[in-house]
Amino acid sequence: MARIRLENISKNFGPHTAVEDLDLDIADGEFFVLLGPTGAGKTTTLRMIAGLDKPTVGRIFINEANVNDWGPAERDVALVLQQYSLYPRLTVRDNLAFPLRSRVRNLAPAEIDQRIDYAARTLRITHLLDRKTDRLSGGEMQRVSIGRAIVREPQVFLMDEPLSALDAKLREALRTELKDLQRRLGATFIFVTHDQVEAMTMGDRIAILNRGQIVQVGAPQDVYSNPRDTFVASFVGAPAINLLKGEVQGGRAVVTPKSFELPVAGQAPGAGSYIFGIRPEDVRVESGAPVEGRVHDIENHGIEKIITVRVNEHFVRASIPARVDVALEEVIRFGWNAEKLIYFDPRTGINTRHQIA
Repeated sequence: MARIRLENISKNFGPHTAVEDLDLDIADGEFFVLLGPTGAGKTTTLRMIAGLDKPTVGRIFINEANVNDWGPAERDVALVLQQYSLYPRLTVRDNLAFPLRSRVRNLAPAEIDQRIDYAARTLRITHLLDRKTDRLSGGEMQRVSIGRAIVREPQVFLMDEPLSALDAKLREALRTELKDLQRRLGATFIFVTHDQVEAMTMGDRIAILNRGQIVQVGAPQDVYSNPRDTFVASFVGAPAINLLKGEVQGGRAVVTPKSFELPVAGQAPGAGSYIFGIRPEDVRVESGAPVEGRVHDIENHGIEKIITVRVNEHFVRASIPARVDVALEEVIRFGWNAEKLIYFDPRTGINTRHQIA
């Protein structure tokens, strides 16, 4: 398999800069996720690794070899797209065999059969081998598309939002299968998505991109619990984090004097203005809590409810057990886990912990 390194990569399309000064080091056998909103530069980065686009500036290394001047075939990578790119009039078997019959590989029939059999068993599509792909479901077609990558035995699997066209239940099932497949193959996977649930559940590490630049790289839980800035904090996590402007005064976080004040913990920065970040699961709804508000909205998620509490002009989301009965406009009281409070600089949006680091 392969280690991938990107050094100072930038890509311009005319006056537009799609990727700017990007550095990445992806370990051999790692499941690495590029996460970001539409237009962040994720697909462009993947296409440069694949050799479909050439960087304007910078170098790309695969196993320490500079591949800037190598074509896609020389890089020995496999690209799986959101669109399945299958031949509808061919059977699944013939679709899997197609990349192995090229003049570049020209493998013996016995080895082709062996690779097809392995890929089919790995993806549980053996029973589909003699069926034409235009008779397959979306999930089956995506498995065949992944199978076409597996039979090639590439150094790197590149996946550009391969699950985004599938329904929610199938996406969940294939997330688990893809992660399991990566572990069994021991392969390097680079996975592009705008879905933070996919990133959090699948990635060994995540790189979050915004406007062509990497904002933060880290393990999913590190990114979630210690986001570099308010963009990362609000982009990662569902339901979204609460971001509240206020001040630290006398050991308290003051959002609105007297009516919305809560304690801070020992690791709090000094007095001053901040944006306070608190995850909904760290907001505690209970009688006798310091702050009073009214229930503005209720979302029932089955095992839990996400309620939005209104305090003057401020809105705070809280996660509560599904069994708790609440009603719209009901007056409730809440507090928070001060140890989980994140402090962001109101001018730059950067987490004060990252400023200190």
